[in-house]
Amino acid sequence: MSVTTVPIHPIKKGSLTKIWLAVALIVAAALLLAYSGTENAVVTGASNTQFLAANADEDGVETTASGLQFKILKPGEGPSPTPTDTALVRYEGTLRDGTVFDANEQAPMPVGGVVPGFSEALQLMQKGGEYRIWIPSELAYGEASPGDQIPPNSLLIFDVTLLDFISAAQMEELRQQMQGAGPGGPPLPGQ
Repeated sequence: MSVTTVPIHPIKKGSLTKIWLAVALIVAAALLLAYSGTENAVVTGASNTQFLAANADEDGVETTASGLQFKILKPGEGPSPTPTDTALVRYEGTLRDGTVFDANEQAPMPVGGVVPGFSEALQLMQKGGEYRIWIPSELAYGEASPGDQIPPNSLLIFDVTLLDFISAAQMEELRQQMQGAGPGGPPLPGQ
């Protein structure tokens, strides 16, 4: 019986390092893909509670005692509105899947007359501020659905800019001025 030997050539200098670098790159790519897939599952397939828990860990996201989450995209200046004020806002509202259900470039709204989460967020903002807010369903419409575009128990996501706000007293003064002016201009003497 004869044994044939096959000579094994030595590995060139640096080849082993290149192999380990390639393995490290493959592992890093696999981890990145796994993270991307998990993040997408959290966004689309997770419950609202799971989504908010993951979102709370994102950079710059703050959570209030009520569970409202917000991120300051651009800080504003000056005081914040109160529940009795009327705010002028630009906003876009989306569901978790990215469906836009409402948007407006200049919407006046009573701060205390909107869903609790939106009201709370407005009271955190200052003029010129831009926020992204995540409103849990219990601070929005809960099990009720205001229409076909917002399903029950929906978490609502808004990008909001507080353009301006006025107090209840200023609003009443404006209302009286409008009533006094009538359709033809300022009131006549003696009226």
